[in-house]
Amino acid sequence: MGNRVFVTGMGIISAIGNNLEENYNSLLNKEHGISKLDILETVHKDEIVCGEIKLTNEELLQRLKLPENTTYPRTTILAIHAAKEAYNDAGLANGDTAKTGVILGTTVGGMDKSERYYRHPEENTDFINTHNCGYTTEKVADSLNLQDFVTTLSTACSSGANAIMLGARLIKNGIVDRAIVGGTDSLSRFTINGFKTLFLLDPNPCSPFDKDRKGLNLGEGAGILVLESEKLCNEKKKYCEISGYANNNDAYHQTATSSEAKGPFLSMKNAIEVGKLKAKDIDYINVHGTGTDNNDFTEGIAMEKLFGEHVPPFSSTKSYTGHTLGAAGALEAIYSILSIEYNVIFPNLNFKQRISELSISPATVVIDNAGIKNVMSNSFGFGGNETTLIFSKE
Repeated sequence: MGNRVFVTGMGIISAIGNNLEENYNSLLNKEHGISKLDILETVHKDEIVCGEIKLTNEELLQRLKLPENTTYPRTTILAIHAAKEAYNDAGLANGDTAKTGVILGTTVGGMDKSERYYRHPEENTDFINTHNCGYTTEKVADSLNLQDFVTTLSTACSSGANAIMLGARLIKNGIVDRAIVGGTDSLSRFTINGFKTLFLLDPNPCSPFDKDRKGLNLGEGAGILVLESEKLCNEKKKYCEISGYANNNDAYHQTATSSEAKGPFLSMKNAIEVGKLKAKDIDYINVHGTGTDNNDFTEGIAMEKLFGEHVPPFSSTKSYTGHTLGAAGALEAIYSILSIEYNVIFPNLNFKQRISELSISPATVVIDNAGIKNVMSNSFGFGGNETTLIFSKE
């Protein structure tokens, strides 16, 4: 467990940008991507707003120079888009001989194609094989010509963060030297109908940690990171080090966190301990912050319990992108790293009034020259699967 793990490349596509630079500029300029649906067809499109990427599958395939008749689901296309940017950002090329793992997280897999098969099975038999969550990881690995270690995680909304954690652990244990990690998910009728049934969707842009929060906005996207061992990237640019990580499960409820916030508290506490840090060393928290009653309250309780009277500045970037489910942990890991790279804290949009049971409020303006050395990123999933990552300035 002696290997240090560094981030050397990043790629991203979301409702606020089609690449790393566009995402950063949107965060800095407080430009969210929450809007009415233009691409996904659903009977609810006039009732809700989402973080939709305004590129059709055909347009995305053209950008990737893939044949128009490619049967990849949208989740897969988004992942390949982000993976190619990350690979290039790390200065890598096909044929590199370092032992490399590909680990991705997702929740819906090829659901967008499965929905088409369900309605017209006689026409869309090719989509059967694209449904499973592992299909996307395999296609990303194929696109980069990497087959050393390929696996997929699906732990609801913590999937992307858990993929990053697994990649870091594989490198630390010498199983691989490099890992292509992250998460990807596309919007689908399945997720919209599911969250609508749970009464968790805000019909307007969400307001995480606000007293009058009404729920979340769904989103889509992909975030991919290149992780490398210290020996592999000595001469390369390093964005930061992955210094801490932890996963806990409070096993309390199918969709809710316990009112005592045991899972979130332990995931943050254990990640700090893995990183050999103290609570006071954390300079900024990119919170899970969905905008739902249960999540924001319990995450706030956990932060107050762990940090006491000195809770670091925090914000939810889901107010920009919507909740991208299996991609959320990866997108927000990238935003956390951008915070270190540019020494800035991104604001929590739409916040007006503090939750009455809490003593803390999120950052609502861009904070420059913020003295960022250690950033915590939280991703909490259904079933109580809570994951915390800590990124540290190299």
